[in-house]
Amino acid sequence: MRDIAILIPAAGESRRMRGSDKLLEPVCGTPLLRRTALAASATGAHVAVTLPDYDHPRAVALSGLPVQLVAVPDRGDGMSASLRRGVGMLPRGMRAVMILPADMPDLDTADLRAVIDAFENTPHPMLHQATTEDGRPGHPVLFPSDCFSAMAQLTGDQGARTVIRANRHRLRRIALPGDRALVDLDTPEAWEDWRARSPEQVRLPAE
Repeated sequence: MRDIAILIPAAGESRRMRGSDKLLEPVCGTPLLRRTALAASATGAHVAVTLPDYDHPRAVALSGLPVQLVAVPDRGDGMSASLRRGVGMLPRGMRAVMILPADMPDLDTADLRAVIDAFENTPHPMLHQATTEDGRPGHPVLFPSDCFSAMAQLTGDQGARTVIRANRHRLRRIALPGDRALVDLDTPEAWEDWRARSPEQVRLPAE
């Protein structure tokens, strides 16, 4: 599976957190970004993480993990900067890249493997997008390598939506349990609500 990459965009500024960093918020004592990287690494895929710079506290949170760090000096351009630079810095020979938002704590290794397995079991290269159990589209999204050139030309803060739309004729959706494909934590209120849920929903991959 090492010819499949997982890219975790983590170069944003967490503006909606009003002073704190959502990606360093603890989940079972582990910073969320580290937890996300652990879940990704456990799939056996190549993992790359974009960061504001190499000496950012987020880089410290990833210390010791087998992940590729990619600084994004043009991060002011929005999400597109992370995707352009992250995909452009992947090792050669990658057959696909999964875009995995770093702020979705309900996603675990089994969810990521479900999307990867679906790609590997499809005879022709297709995009694969995770959905909620009832079919609402969410994350992560896996793009075959023939989409890389389009991702290198992205602009703005809309992520890879234009690439998904351009390839909707070959988009396959993979349902994950519950709403985990849509749960992201961007504000202090979202974190408070999430933490008020049953602790069984917090699953930490082993280091």
